[in-house]
Amino acid sequence: MGTVMSAAPSRRLLRPPRAEGSSGTPLSHLSKAITISGDLESDGELQIYGNVRGQVCADRLVVGVGGYLEGDVIARDVLIEGRLEGRIFALNVTLDSGAEVNGRIFHNTITVAKGARIDARMPWRPPSYFETLETLPEARQ
Repeated sequence: MGTVMSAAPSRRLLRPPRAEGSSGTPLSHLSKAITISGDLESDGELQIYGNVRGQVCADRLVVGVGGYLEGDVIARDVLIEGRLEGRIFALNVTLDSGAEVNGRIFHNTITVAKGARIDARMPWRPPSYFETLETLPEARQ
């Protein structure tokens, strides 16, 4: 007798940008001592230095050095310095020299630093793709 939740969210996955002059972007920090299994949502920036397994929706996501994320990412901006296994859906993606990515990276712009290790397909998408994204495509095996 568990709770059944709809797979389709009631809103777009990528939220509109914050208004200019708003009082800063909220920041959430998950330290290396934290392990989370489940979905995370943030209206601001989420920094992961621990281990997360699940879907992450944020305005900006940072998987820091030593951080590990297994799952789907939906964000406006993504910076990977640690490890990610899964899919990224983001307008802007930056892979640092210490990044290890395995999966797919749906992006509009991508920057890859020398030394980043990537085993991923990286299909380009126009900004309108992210602005109208309501459900994630099924993962291919």
